This record gives sequence, C-alpha cells and structure tokens, in this order.
Amino acid sequence: MSIGPRSGRLLSGVLTCPERESIGTPLSWAASLAVLLVLLAADFLVTRRPHKVSMREAVSWSVFYLALPLVFGVGLWAVFGGPQALKFITGFVVEKSLSVDNLFVFMLLLAGFAVPAEIQQRVLLYGIVGALVLRGVFIAAGAALLQAGTWAFLIFGASLFITATKILHEALTGSGFDRDVSQLRSVRLLRRMMPVTDDYRGTQLTVHEHGRRTLTPLAVVVVAVFATDVVFAVDSVPAVYGITEDPYLVFTTNAFALLGLRALYFVLVTALAKLTHLNHGLAIILGFIGVKLVLHWARGVWPAVPTIPTLLSLAVIVLILATVTLTSLRARSGAKEETTPRG
Repeated sequence: MSIGPRSGRLLSGVLTCPERESIGTPLSWAASLAVLLVLLAADFLVTRRPHKVSMREAVSWSVFYLALPLVFGVGLWAVFGGPQALKFITGFVVEKSLSVDNLFVFMLLLAGFAVPAEIQQRVLLYGIVGALVLRGVFIAAGAALLQAGTWAFLIFGASLFITATKILHEALTGSGFDRDVSQLRSVRLLRRMMPVTDDYRGTQLTVHEHGRRTLTPLAVVVVAVFATDVVFAVDSVPAVYGITEDPYLVFTTNAFALLGLRALYFVLVTALAKLTHLNHGLAIILGFIGVKLVLHWARGVWPAVPTIPTLLSLAVIVLILATVTLTSLRARSGAKEETTPRG
C-alpha cells in the first residue's frame, strides 16, 4: 500500500483529523483500497475450490499477512517518521489481539452450524469482508464524532469501559458465547423469511428447489457471522482511536488485522482453546485504552492532565498479552497434572 505526499488533500471532509491533517491523501486512500480489493480477490480465488486447509497452507498465508503490516510500517517510518509508524504498529497489535477474539466466535459458529471443513475458509472470508465494510462505516462515524469535539473521546472511553467490564465478567463467570447459535435473532428472522435446505451445497448461498429460491445453511451461518461482526466493530474502532486520531491509520490497522484471519484461524484453531486467560487480557487492554481516551478528553479541559505516550501504550499491551499467554499455559499445565493419575 503506497503513501502519497504529506501535502495532499483528504479523501473527504468526514475523514479529516480533528487536531492535525491526516497522512491519508486521495492517492494513498485509492492505492490502499485497490490493494485491499486485490488481496480479497486473491483470497476468493484461493477459496473458490472447496478443500480442507493444510497446516502448511495456513502457515504460509499467515506469515504473508503478518509480513505485510511490517513492510507497511517501515514505509510509514521512511516517509512520515517514527511517531506515525509507532502509532500504526501499536494500533495493529491492539486490533490483531481483538481479532483473535473474533476467531473464538467464528470457531463456535462453525462448530454450531456443523460447517464442513472444505468450505470453512469461505465462511471466514465472508466474515472478513463484512467486518471490513462495517469497520469502514464505524471509522467514518468516529471521525465525524471527533470533528464535533473532544467529548467524543469520553464517549469512546466509556464504551470501552463497558465492554471491558462485560468481557471480564464473562471470563470470570464462564458465561460467554455458549448459547445455541440457531437461536440468534438474525438467524431466526432469516429462516422465517425464506426456506432453508437441510444440507450444504458446496459454496452456494442459494439454490433453486421445488420451483423456488431456497437458502442453504451456508447463507444462514454467513448472516450469523455478519451479526457478530457488528458487535466487534463497535468495540474495535474506539479502541484504535485511542491510539491514533488519523482515520487513515485507523482503517489500515483494521484492514491488516482482519486480512490474515482466514489463514490464522486454521493455525490457531487448536491453540486458541489453550489461551484460557486471553479474554482477561483483552478486558484489561480495553480498560487501559479507555483510560487513555478519558485522559485525552480531560486534557482538552485541563491542560495539566498527563497523557500516555504511544510507546508506553505499546509496551503495556505487549506485556499484558505475554502475561496472559504465560498464565494460560501454566494454568493448562497445572490442570493436566491434576488429572494425570499418579502411580
């Protein structure tokens, strides 16, 4: 994704940063969106032929999609300097962490709808496209709010506190997403509107059956994935606005974090179950960013209020993720020792 000159105009008035001009010019926006469409088209070509994803294929694509943001970050550093690149990397780490939580829900949905292994990656790709569209809408809305005044930071901070409290409560009580997916409101509404076939028909969303258009279970699970995408978009966009106010950086961090989810799912599908404390860490990260947003709002009212530097934010986030990974592995190891019979 290329970056245009600093002096270019913004894509639109909605995408203007409230305190300083965005580094996103019409040229960089157009180039970034073009590259994004090319990558999505390549993913659709990969998933056009239904097949079970091998670990080698999943790892190769995951490495590719992890290398892309690093190259992009180096480009930002060369053109705009370290601060912008650091904000991008920090935002990417936050969004990638939250996107891993996305994978937990995708895992439950795929299992709940008994999606065949051969077409699972097509469902994931639909979910990623839906998430990208929703993030774009929420990013534009967030930029418009920030233009209205610094009070928007207070709203974003409060929303993250609420989300962090909810996630932490679910993590501590074990009352997460464990309901029957067939009872999701969006799924029930869809089944009332149109008939659904009893079995999957490859990657087809609809078929002609008994003289009428009929949905396949694949269409139903895609709707369920889109419904959960809305929830994650509400959480993730305010989180990255706590790192940078530049809509272009907010969008690119979201895009890079989401693009590799399809392949990453098949790499982490077994490892995710072992990270029992991941939600605890995500709740702490969201709460921390919520504090940063509230401090940013308070500084606009009382200039003496301190702010949290981006480098410190990155260090705190990485430390939290490393801690919950280690505690998860230790807890799992302890549970295995307790269940192992002693001779």
